[in-house]
Amino acid sequence: MPDLWSDLLACLDLRHCPPSGATDRREGSAEPGTALVAFEGPNLPLSYHRLFGGQILGQLIRAAGLAYPDKTVKSVHAIFAKEGRHEEPVRYEVACHHQGRAFATLTIIAKQRTAVVASASVSMHITEGGPLHQTSADIAPILPPEHQVTFDLLPWKTRPAADLNATASAASEYELPMRNPEVSRELASILTAYATDLNLLGTASPPVDGVSQQGNGTDFDSAVTSHTLWFHRPFGTADWLLLRQHSPVLTDGRRFGRGDVFTADGTLVASYAQEGLTRFEPDAMPNISATHRTEQTV
Repeated sequence: MPDLWSDLLACLDLRHCPPSGATDRREGSAEPGTALVAFEGPNLPLSYHRLFGGQILGQLIRAAGLAYPDKTVKSVHAIFAKEGRHEEPVRYEVACHHQGRAFATLTIIAKQRTAVVASASVSMHITEGGPLHQTSADIAPILPPEHQVTFDLLPWKTRPAADLNATASAASEYELPMRNPEVSRELASILTAYATDLNLLGTASPPVDGVSQQGNGTDFDSAVTSHTLWFHRPFGTADWLLLRQHSPVLTDGRRFGRGDVFTADGTLVASYAQEGLTRFEPDAMPNISATHRTEQTV
């Protein structure tokens, strides 16, 4: 992957195209919920030839911003219906259910030919003033450069303290400090959304003794089924961001994780949550720690 950064920016450069089976127009007499505008974008050239969910999340948010540039995405709830194919671009069809002075409510369908890859409910909002308040734990100092870790899907700096590839039983918590090149505020939220899909699954793995996030496909099979993000306020990428993650439950073949995004000064700028399929192989089941069993049965 010679230049993932350039490839990532390129896949966010969506082009305008007519939606399937609908007149391409922003306003008119169409019923609410009719797709009035559509966009198409290329895929990241990944070695495993399927689409990364973070790419789809980023493109969904980008499509909403292009369709309604007078507002910003406040929240997005994405359902991943089917594994996408790398060789075919994804079409994003945007339907507006409500457009007011302050809010807009959209549905976006991500398609490849006749198959739906993902769908999303999106809420958009203008910037408003008002009282400020937040409650959160303190942010630890960024570790020195020797703690830099390379992730195949993140073309920027990261300095986590924990190792999600370790197989010893540990708490289902993880903090990922990251810093990507400075971009516009619109792209900052999109690139952060992309990163939130990287290792929430890995955050659920440490309580299972002898298993790490690298066990996907051997110790267990996994797939993200839904992902939700909330953007609380605008932010940039001139300094470090911290993704603080926790996975409180792994049960019934599914795992759930949630996280918050902070700026370096401790300002909470976004939150996210994810659910995914996680089916363990029979040989891995005896390795579930007593702590994890307790969490399951409380």
